[in-house]
Amino acid sequence: MDDYLSEKEQWEAIKVWLRENGLWLIAGVLIASAILGSLRWYQDHSDKVAAEAGAEYFKMLKALDAGDRTQALVILGSLERDYSPSPYVDQAKLTAARVYVDSNELDKAAGELQSVADHSKDAELSLIARLRLARVQIAQQKPDVALATLDSLKPGAFAATYHEVRGDAYYAKGDKPTALKEYLSAKVGDFGAAAESQQLDLKISDLSAEGKPAAPAPTAAAAANPAAK
Repeated sequence: MDDYLSEKEQWEAIKVWLRENGLWLIAGVLIASAILGSLRWYQDHSDKVAAEAGAEYFKMLKALDAGDRTQALVILGSLERDYSPSPYVDQAKLTAARVYVDSNELDKAAGELQSVADHSKDAELSLIARLRLARVQIAQQKPDVALATLDSLKPGAFAATYHEVRGDAYYAKGDKPTALKEYLSAKVGDFGAAAESQQLDLKISDLSAEGKPAAPAPTAAAAANPAAK
């Protein structure tokens, strides 16, 4: 009987607690449900936006493959306008920069690369853009500007490219000893890109050959007596 009364008292206490706190409990459940629903909506919306931006970017690539540069640049404009937070905008700008380089519109290429370097939320894309920007600036005969672009950069996995571009900048300045030093640093950090390695090897070979003293001219006696060599 005592146990029964104890359980009854416990139940009465629970009912009192529910009467006093039930509204707060229901409100908490409703708030949690609303937050969960909002998160799901946001995720679904983000996925939808990412898919749309990706589709636009591939339309741009398709237009370029078809040789329709005008249409490709129109799509780039719509990507910037409608999907500015998307990483596909950065990818599209890098692609546009390549198009401008191929047509020797270096100022426009530099503008696209500078935008990605300064504003991309993706640290790797920003780094790639900065390295490419320095190459464009060297092509614009602005080696000092290129070195400033690379200043304080932490290249990480791109150390080989970083040192090679610095070497190119110093070579363009006429500072061949420093250029060779940078190329050798690039060689140490090279991760095995075959074509780039061959080009880098040629740069090192050419500058190393320039630094070697010329072989002395043979004496008249030696020239007259080949066996004496």
